[in-house]
Amino acid sequence: MAIKDAFIAELKHESGLTKKMLERVPIEKASWKPHEKSTTLGRLATHIAEIPHWVSRIITIDDFDFMVQEFSSHTAASREELMTIFQDKLNKAIADLETMNDDDFDKKWVIRRGEQIIHETPKKVAIRGWCLSHFIHHRGQLSVYLRLLDVPVPGMYGPSADEKM
Repeated sequence: MAIKDAFIAELKHESGLTKKMLERVPIEKASWKPHEKSTTLGRLATHIAEIPHWVSRIITIDDFDFMVQEFSSHTAASREELMTIFQDKLNKAIADLETMNDDDFDKKWVIRRGEQIIHETPKKVAIRGWCLSHFIHHRGQLSVYLRLLDVPVPGMYGPSADEKM
């Protein structure tokens, strides 16, 4: 199996689980946050919806500089916008993965802030960490937000207290 095919399959699987979580976000409570140091519900949900764009950025930008490239802190205004952001970023990520061959995944990817190198790794490791693990991490955060707001939490890799599989 080609590396791209494995990533596409995993991204589709994790995206299906993530979609179940995003669909339950009470967007009317977008400004709510569980602690003063926490991000808001709306921003967290939008960030999760945007994460697939990191696949595209890793594929198309070999040296990503936060001082140069655009970084969004947008918050979706509606569930429809949230889901559109998610689907658009996911579709683009899958399309960009389709263009890759196995050797492309061994190319170096650098993320920096000006002269400060934050991370340097092969693209296949970056996609795993900056995209898939990042996706799963924030989805876990969102499940806690939903629980605290008394929103039923969907099961992910098995049942949840609210959803038997």
